[in-house]
Order: sequence, then structure tokens, then C-alpha cells
Amino acid sequence: MSAPQPAARRTVLKGAAALAGAAGAAAVLTACSTQTNSGGGTPPTPTAPVDLGAAAEVPVGGAKLYREEKLVVSCPAEGSYKAFSAQCTHSGCVLDKIVEGEGNCPCHGSRFDVATGAVLRGPAAQPLPEVPVKAENGRLVAG
Repeated sequence: MSAPQPAARRTVLKGAAALAGAAGAAAVLTACSTQTNSGGGTPPTPTAPVDLGAAAEVPVGGAKLYREEKLVVSCPAEGSYKAFSAQCTHSGCVLDKIVEGEGNCPCHGSRFDVATGAVLRGPAAQPLPEVPVKAENGRLVAG
């Protein structure tokens, strides 16, 4: 009876390439996870009123990102406020910044108009959900 032949070099290399490809695919899927960037598993809008602090912190004609609360608030006119979820409608990542009136999703590059919640650039296809917001005694309360 003959001894078993060692695996051919080509067979070993094919197996290594397949393992590397599987590891790469797992890394890509992990990158799309909503668990990163603090979006995962939580509702996109508050389920109870949230005190956001002084209304004066949101400039007239501008907006402020409340990343911890997952909200973005704009002030189109003195005393008028609009709020939206800051959780991207594509994969649930939380917006990381506002640049020239656009909220940026750090995961896949979606952009949203922070004054209207509209999608400006995909892959997100749905606008940010609107959240009720009001000024009470100089403070903003959302939800």
C-alpha cells in the first residue's frame, strides 16, 4: 500500500484564497452592521420627550446635530424649529456631522437636507423621519 500523497501546492493555494475571501466578506458585512456608529437596534425617533437644552444653541437659518439623542434640529426662522431623526434610513448609522446644511452618514455616504429630512445622496432612499419639537421656557423638547 502506498503512502498518501501530500497536497499539491495549487490545491493549498486555492484553499487559502477561499478562506481569505470568506474572511473579507465577513468584514464587509460587519462594516454594514447597524451596531457600528451607535445606530443599531434602537428606534429612529424618541419614544418619550427629550430635553435638548437651550433653544438658542440652534442658530437661525442653521441646524444642530444632537448625536447622543440621535436627532438633528434646524431653525428656519426665529422661534421656529424642525427636528428629524439623525439615524440614516439606509442602515441605521447615526449622522456624524452637518456641512453646509447637509447631514452626513459616515457608513455609506448618504446625505440628507437637515432642514427637510430629504435624501440628497444615496444609498439611502427614504427621508429622515420627522420628530415633533417645541421650545418651552427657552429649551427645546423633542418627541
